[in-house]
Amino acid sequence: MKYGMNLLLWTAGVTEEHYPLLAEIKRWGYDGVELPLFDADDATLQRTRQELDNLGLGRTAVCVCTPETNPISPDAAVRRAAVDFLKQRIDWCEAVGAEVLCGPFHSALGALQGRGRTDEEWAWCVEVQKEVAAHAGRAGVKLSVEPLNRFEVYFLNTAADANRLAAEVGHPSYGYLYDSFHANIEERDVYQSIVANASGINHVHISENHRGTPGDGHVRWEETFRGLRDAGYDGWLTIEAFGRALPELAAATCIWRDLFSSEADLARNGLAFMRAGWEAAGPSLQVEV
Repeated sequence: MKYGMNLLLWTAGVTEEHYPLLAEIKRWGYDGVELPLFDADDATLQRTRQELDNLGLGRTAVCVCTPETNPISPDAAVRRAAVDFLKQRIDWCEAVGAEVLCGPFHSALGALQGRGRTDEEWAWCVEVQKEVAAHAGRAGVKLSVEPLNRFEVYFLNTAADANRLAAEVGHPSYGYLYDSFHANIEERDVYQSIVANASGINHVHISENHRGTPGDGHVRWEETFRGLRDAGYDGWLTIEAFGRALPELAAATCIWRDLFSSEADLARNGLAFMRAGWEAAGPSLQVEV
């Protein structure tokens, strides 16, 4: 098991000014960090890779799609832009040494339509994801598509649908991200949602119901850790939390009040919670999926 920290708690883009923070995260005991890849340049990626290598920190990455790069747009040109956009992020992952690119890159974030998805949108998504999965495979990067709750996207909301998408894309580099925040909203039974759809899980976000410190809210953590254990999961457990340090991101994630005493306290306490929760879940039962 590897423990990671998503850097969106501090920044939407890592630069040299964040290198002391990376050293602190290593000192707190993390195995790696999750890098926002909303924008980047080759020189910064190379310097960041070297810094992370020097610190002995692994890395994953995250991105989102916009209406201009929407994989389920009825406009073929927009879908082609989505392919190009995601291929570029995969190339950035390869450059910075990130082993996983995660995020809700099945559709445009926040682009609700007042209806559910259509069969045509599903087919468009599968087509786009197959092309970018092949590119990811050549780059040695795993893709982990993320189902979000119904208030943020309409296309992919549950583990079952995400697992179906991963199966239809059908590439070894392609799976889905299980996020405890979204599952807390959408899943009827947390444990069953994991073990019944475990075949596609290749990344996990540990995120509390209020987006603050994991363990001080009401996510069903015992069922979450036990489900992952019993499913034989052995990848990253990465904390995703949000605060008010970045006004634009705070607005996008609807963070209107302080949820923790400090980012450092959240990271330290969250890591201790993950470790304790994983150990308390006991040995895997290796449920057949």
